[in-house]
Amino acid sequence: MIRFIDVTKVYANGVVGLAGANLHVGKGEFAFIVGESGSGKSTLLKLITREETPNTGEVQVNGYNVHAMGRWEVPLLRRSLGMVFQDFRLLPNRTAYENVAFAMQMVESLPREIRRQVPLALGLVGLGKKARSYPSQLSGGEQQRVVLARALVNNPAVLIADEPTGNLDPKTSWEIMNLLDEVNQRGTTVLVATHEKNIVDAMKKRVISLERGTIISDAEKGRYEHED
Repeated sequence: MIRFIDVTKVYANGVVGLAGANLHVGKGEFAFIVGESGSGKSTLLKLITREETPNTGEVQVNGYNVHAMGRWEVPLLRRSLGMVFQDFRLLPNRTAYENVAFAMQMVESLPREIRRQVPLALGLVGLGKKARSYPSQLSGGEQQRVVLARALVNNPAVLIADEPTGNLDPKTSWEIMNLLDEVNQRGTTVLVATHEKNIVDAMKKRVISLERGTIISDAEKGRYEHED
């Protein structure tokens, strides 16, 4: 599903994003990626989505050799991935329905598929009655649910959440994490980069810890060992 083989990423300014990383995440797993700011979490995610490419090593995602793929293959890779962001990135002039539909339009889904799938995705995250609401009419938690619906509507093999609870209160954060857990139980591989120690420790999932670009631990039912 996801494999890093001796992956090193050094940026033009000399900053080491990852150093000799080896990692395997299998189908249907749920894993937290933790570490202090600058530890390499964002670099790892960007290598998976092919926003960055490694200097050395191999990155394999959903059957694609990401490190060696042509530009024309990148959209195909990204169709197999769902992304949830801390800052939502919703289109402010579109309703919840239209924001989710946009993800399907981008991959040229048929209109009848959009009409079928979007309500299902919004229903999954508990927003079936908010389809006509604009982002400004939704709470932060509701906006993040729209983001999650948008990430799920194309049935991705892997869901990547980058600090998905960073702008949410504790109660709403747990609602989002419980939704991610439910998505995982339905068979989707889930990766969550986070600083939320309480959530990581309570959920007892696999925890991959980074420090200065190096994977320093990888534990099943792990704990968050590092704090800012």
